[in-house]
Amino acid sequence: MFLRKVDGPRAVTLPDGTVMTRADLPPPATRRWVASRKLAVVRAVLHGLITQAEAQAEYNISEEEFHEWLQAVSRHGQEGLKVTITKKLDNHR
Repeated sequence: MFLRKVDGPRAVTLPDGTVMTRADLPPPATRRWVASRKLAVVRAVLHGLITQAEAQAEYNISEEEFHEWLQAVSRHGQEGLKVTITKKLDNHR
């Protein structure tokens, strides 16, 4: 079995005890960003599986977009990453 050389850890343990690996991340060519995929990237960065710079380069997302995802998660959890929920929340301000 061949394991590709990567910088950083191959797996991290999340606060709820589950283990997240690089295999749990969305494919680099992802075009459709559903809430669960965004959450996986945010969790990977927050828990040290990948760096923010790696996430931005790998998924072609801007620093601003990543920070929007991060803020949505911190305010509303995974639900905050859903585009329809975000629009409803913005309309109620």
